Amino acid sequence: MSALSGLRVLDLSRVLAGPWAGQMLADLGADVVKVERPGAGDDTRAWGPPYLRDADGRDTSEAAYFLSANRNKRSITIDFTQPAGQQQVRELVQRADVLIENFKVGGLAAYGLDYASLQALNPRLIYCSVTGFGQQGPYAKRAGYDFMIQAMGGLMSITGKADGEEGAGPVKVGVALTDILTGLYASNAILAALAERERSGLGQYIDLALLDVQIACLGNQALNYLTTGVPPKRLGNAHPNIVPYQDFPTADGDFILTVGNDGQFRKFCEVAGRPEWATDARFATNSARVANRDELIPLIRQVTVFRTTAEWIAALERAGVPCGPINDLAQVFTDPQVQARGTRIRMAHPLAGEVDLVANPIRLSRTPVDYRRPPPLLGEHNTEVLADWLSD
Repeated sequence: MSALSGLRVLDLSRVLAGPWAGQMLADLGADVVKVERPGAGDDTRAWGPPYLRDADGRDTSEAAYFLSANRNKRSITIDFTQPAGQQQVRELVQRADVLIENFKVGGLAAYGLDYASLQALNPRLIYCSVTGFGQQGPYAKRAGYDFMIQAMGGLMSITGKADGEEGAGPVKVGVALTDILTGLYASNAILAALAERERSGLGQYIDLALLDVQIACLGNQALNYLTTGVPPKRLGNAHPNIVPYQDFPTADGDFILTVGNDGQFRKFCEVAGRPEWATDARFATNSARVANRDELIPLIRQVTVFRTTAEWIAALERAGVPCGPINDLAQVFTDPQVQARGTRIRMAHPLAGEVDLVANPIRLSRTPVDYRRPPPLLGEHNTEVLADWLSD
């Protein structure tokens, strides 16, 4: 038995945030049924190239983007703009524990599929709405996309090279991180609502906004502002509160040095052949190093260029100083630690024979993640799901 065996989830969401939440629940054992538009399906099915390739190297209909967020689900097609489709969704809702949707505010009310309508049919239903800006406020009716939210929510203001440097300017994160974080918050909220339902016997409504999540995930940078009233600035790969904590050049590339305390800094100075830095009043404590980063960082750069990345990492690891290489994804998936953790998995696929996917990082000792199904073909489980859910 998986952790969420027996839980039924109706996933009306598409693209990334909602599907990511649904995939998390599916990986933990829930029966997640993805409801898609007939003939088209989730928008991300067409968000290629790249597409999954078959045994002969030809593109299939399945985009890599779609594959990333829809493992362990079953797909059915329902046109709920039509009365018959609306009735079919209502019938499924009466058997469901959870519904996930990410339509615009009020978008499903026109079809009688809003929370108030469905809660009347199933008082135990947990209904999770994911939108760009939430259910109220002046922006509530706007569409919200990850890139835009990274900008509006402050993330881009602290991401990118510092002003005055070549190439300076705001930069988005290289993956739709706000969507993914919203999916993780959504799955947490759903699990909390399920736990509460054990006591009350009642479901509830969950209102999740990408903008709220983005601001919540600013972490220490948000508190840096709230504490001082000064908006943090872009620092490239440097850390606003810790020095040295950034990339440094080597004889054959670059590496990351992440000195978290004064003891680690002393060890780094020994390895670097500059023990005097550790007793220099300008650099002896982290607060001093932050205040004097413009003096210290050029000194470190003058030293790091004389050894290769591998030499620095080997020497610093022996000394107990945290550091690491800057890997591309080919290097990530061939890294011995990544391979030892089984981070890349392979599943059978009806069009390609097999598909490589990224493993769920949750490791449970008694009820581990179970990889039961590859990302589904559009409408692949129409007959199967209706027989399973509506025959009770």
